[in-house]
Amino acid sequence: MSAETGARRAGFVALLGAPNAGKSTLLNRLVGAKISIVTPKAQTTRTRVLGIAIHNQTQLVFIDTPGIFEAKKRFDRAMVAAAWAGAASADIVAVLVDASRPIGDDTRRLLSGLKEQSIKAVLVLNKIDLVARNKLLGLADELNREGIFTDIFMVSATTGDGVDDLMEHFAGRLPLGPWLYPEDQLSDMPQALLAAEVTREQLFLQLRQELPYAATVEPESWKAMEDGGVRIDQVIYVERDSHKPIVLGKGGARIKAIGTAARRELEQMFDHPVHLFLHVKVRDWSESREHYRALGLDFDV
Repeated sequence: MSAETGARRAGFVALLGAPNAGKSTLLNRLVGAKISIVTPKAQTTRTRVLGIAIHNQTQLVFIDTPGIFEAKKRFDRAMVAAAWAGAASADIVAVLVDASRPIGDDTRRLLSGLKEQSIKAVLVLNKIDLVARNKLLGLADELNREGIFTDIFMVSATTGDGVDDLMEHFAGRLPLGPWLYPEDQLSDMPQALLAAEVTREQLFLQLRQELPYAATVEPESWKAMEDGGVRIDQVIYVERDSHKPIVLGKGGARIKAIGTAARRELEQMFDHPVHLFLHVKVRDWSESREHYRALGLDFDV
């Protein structure tokens, strides 16, 4: 349907939740494309990620936020601050709760924060494919008694169950007004940064318990090639000299596997050849003001 006909709506929907509640998986499902990286590890998302979807005449701009948890280090505090900033700027706040687990301290911390700021929200019970119905109803009733939620939805971001109803609800509640982004735009994230995130996803998936939280990936260069593809150079920053051999692996096998997996995914995403070159360097990136600025995080929080 053309954006030029009918009454248009547009606005922001913030996705909040404890780490690993499924926010990034739901964002990708709502947008219909991979915008935010997803791993089994908590706290994978490190900054605000915008995903843009169109439902009938409504343009929905979803804000995937870092998980809200007890932050002690500077980088953790910056991530949590980014999550609350996403909530403050949104027309609708949606709180995702992993229905397959007991309500944890991080979720209770989030509920307390919403109460303190007098923010009303939509409750989204996620991962319903893993939970018996009677347990879901009991959890919904318990959380509804908090007095925060205007509506309750039960979904599985993985299977898509219930997501269409959730999208319909969001679209109907956003304000009337012109669309905020071009019709074909899916995110505000530059391609170079998205590519770096895909490589960081492979760090999480392949290094497992060994390193991921002590590493980050930054774009270094992006150059169009004669074959219609692109050459991408990225730097994997680790915090200590002892971390470097972990990323490289024996004979460079591990970094080759990380690069191969990331390249294949990027070629699917961009639909053209990708020549990916990874470099490993040591830097205390978690105390770098420049790195925080690149991610849109507040260094001084």
